[in-house]
Formats: sequence, structure tokens, C-alpha cells
Amino acid sequence: MATTKWVIDPMHSEVQFKVKHLVISTVTGTFKTFDGQVETEGDNFETARVRFTADISSIDTNQAQRDTHLKSADFFDAENHPQLVFESTALRKTGGDTYKLSGNLTLRETTRPVELDVEFGGTATDFYGNEKVGFEVTGKVSRKEYGLTWNGITEAGTIVVGDDVKLYANVQFNKVKEEVAA
Repeated sequence: MATTKWVIDPMHSEVQFKVKHLVISTVTGTFKTFDGQVETEGDNFETARVRFTADISSIDTNQAQRDTHLKSADFFDAENHPQLVFESTALRKTGGDTYKLSGNLTLRETTRPVELDVEFGGTATDFYGNEKVGFEVTGKVSRKEYGLTWNGITEAGTIVVGDDVKLYANVQFNKVKEEVAA
């Protein structure tokens, strides 16, 4: 069966993370620059092989001082580790439009297995005849497992940054049209 390639449409996709601050509220951040590809056998997404990258320097939490700190060696160390990388190892259907996506997530040269929840949003054809698919991806990782261990404690003994990081991605992929040999 022929391999079908899909590429992420950054104009219609977003990648976010959420982490607790002072244990009482949540800070949301986004990656503004990212890339992703999916390869399937035909149009069967149960056979999908996924690769996703996000540029650490594109982190945006809507607060420049915090963004600078997140990019520093205290956290992501963007200068020495410029990308987050996810590569799938398996996709398992769990319901009508739901899946479990297993793979390896690499941050700061540390690679750990993760399992993400995926909801298939459907397919559509745009005004130009391009076939598109949409997915919502969610999951949770421990930042400390990736060497992001910086933390502070307030005078009252409250931890400044939580360990669990929730991941949210709403992504749309464009089907790559096959090249016809001349």
C-alpha cells in the first residue's frame, strides 16, 4: 500500500502547555514555531507514524520576563537544546474517534516514553481542493523527568512551579499531493 504524507498546517494549529504556579493558579504557554509530519499507509491513521518538533525559543507565556527565564539554563536551556521532539512508536484506537498515541518525547537531551490522548476531529477539503485532517492531542508529563528542576519556595513554604505539565495541541494536517512523474 502506498504511503501517504501529511504536514502540519501552522496557520490552523496551536500547541500549548499549562503548569501550576504557587499551586493555586495555572500559567498557560504556547510554542509559536513548530513542525509536524504524519505518514500513514493509505489514509489509515491507525498506521500513523508521527514526528513533531517545537522550537524552544518560540515559547510565549504572555510575559517577557518569564519567557526569558523559561528559555534559560534554569529550565529549557534553549541555547543548548533548541527543540522539543516527539516521535511516535504506536497509535492504538480506543473508541470511535479516540486513540492513545505512544512515543518518545525529548527535552534537554533526555528522552522518555509518553502516552497522549488523541481525538480525531475529522477530514475536510478546503476551497483549493486540499484534503485536511484535524486532531486534538492532550497529555501530561513531569518536567523534572526532563531535567527542568528549577523551583523556588516562597517565605510561606509554597512551591513556585508545579511538576506536572499539561500538554494541549489542536493540530490540522494537509495531505501532501503526490508528484506525478513527467
